[in-house]
Amino acid sequence: MVARRFVFGAFVYDVGRAALTCEGAPLPLGHRGLAILHALLKEQGRIVTKAELMDAAWPGVVVEESNLSVQIANLRKSLGSTKEGTDWIATVPRVGYRFSQPVNVEERGPAPDTAREPREAGRKPSIAVLPLSNQIGDPEQEYFADGISENIIGALSRFRWFSVVTRHSSFRFKGAAIDIKEIAQHLDVDYLLTGSVRKSGSQIRVSAQLSDAQTGHQLWANRYDVELGDVFSIQDRIAEQVAGAIEPELLKSESVIAARRRHANDADSTDLVYQGTWYFHKITRAAHLRARELFRKAREIDHDLPEASLWLARVNAGLVAYGWSDDPARDLAEALDAALSAVQLDEKNPYAYYGLAIASTYAGLFDQAVRSAEMALELSPSFALGYLVLGLTRLCSGTASEAIEPLERGLQLNPYDPQNFVWLNTLALAQLFADKADTARETALRSLKIRPPMPSTLEILACCYVQLGNLSAARECVTQSERLERPAHDIFDLLRRQNPRWANDLRELLARAGSKA
Repeated sequence: MVARRFVFGAFVYDVGRAALTCEGAPLPLGHRGLAILHALLKEQGRIVTKAELMDAAWPGVVVEESNLSVQIANLRKSLGSTKEGTDWIATVPRVGYRFSQPVNVEERGPAPDTAREPREAGRKPSIAVLPLSNQIGDPEQEYFADGISENIIGALSRFRWFSVVTRHSSFRFKGAAIDIKEIAQHLDVDYLLTGSVRKSGSQIRVSAQLSDAQTGHQLWANRYDVELGDVFSIQDRIAEQVAGAIEPELLKSESVIAARRRHANDADSTDLVYQGTWYFHKITRAAHLRARELFRKAREIDHDLPEASLWLARVNAGLVAYGWSDDPARDLAEALDAALSAVQLDEKNPYAYYGLAIASTYAGLFDQAVRSAEMALELSPSFALGYLVLGLTRLCSGTASEAIEPLERGLQLNPYDPQNFVWLNTLALAQLFADKADTARETALRSLKIRPPMPSTLEILACCYVQLGNLSAARECVTQSERLERPAHDIFDLLRRQNPRWANDLRELLARAGSKA
């Protein structure tokens, strides 16, 4: 992003370094004070409401207005008075504050063809949702497009690892020509979500695009078609689908950016987490082990960073699930400890509860796993992983029919996750045990499209074919699976241990398919 410096009097606020200096000497201000100062400076004398300032300093957190008053008082004390003896920050009674003195903005564009300029340490990635363009043709339906935009802002705000610009700020650009870089620079965000709403007959079509604000490149796009019906339920449904799809795309983009810096010696804890997520999604044993090293290092640097703990829980659970762990009991103990720490550090973070749910599932603590998964979904109803782990836990605890709906919902919300082959295998088993062999076969075939054949996927498919009476296809699957290297333990070991009747059914089906195992 374009580097920015705000110059006022003897002061310089450098956005890239998140640093305030006076005549070249640094002024020690906390990150909340700097966030408030930045919000005031970029509005260039315009009024900033109390709600906007609180959102800037405490994103996603409800705090008392007195906290803002304390921060403003500290800022005024640090800045002192102007040469004329007035305050730099003026109070607008019952509304908010504004920066009362002239501010010069210095900008430095990035060198051509270079990688994205690194974000200052500790700063969350940010996104703005611009009002969806009303293409319905009826000005009186403007409220419908605005309602979807507002609901998307609300849904995205529940994800706590990135920040979302408030409706008040992003709706200033309603009806304006969209210049991705210019608008993003004004709002000081890393990503922009744009889109439109159209009507065709009895259908509403919502199109949405996610763009990188620095490069202008489109990262993701999709469209959603829904039948006309209850307006509010349609708005909620689309907002949930868009938020569920965008969130993993943001995570993917951030992890790629961090991976470009993975040889840096001065990486902070947050950057190490993003680097770890890049390795985590490569889905190999070596990459998972490297990711764990990075998450452990991030946790050592900053034990109070919830993301370091929750990702450590996730990667350890993954090592156990894929059969890559040398000591499953030890790795699950570390996963549970890290997940509990993440929940204690940030009790409103759905990822923290997901980490606890997945670790608890593989540890056989199903009641705790279900509670954690349900809590993740209470915090963020569009959280795909929450639905997926709830389905896995229900399946492992012996209720196959009740596992199907949350698994299908999670896959619908996040259809392009590289680890979906695991969740598709889980869904296929749930469908098979619920006597839906034909549907289970289609699900297992979807899994094979994502990941080269794995023994577990081929065995599920073989069982489906046996149930459907196609023994030749079942034998072919078994033959393919027996040519592959089998891990010492796999993702379904826990399910077999907890459900001996199902395990016996699988053995019998595989025996009929010609398996020698």
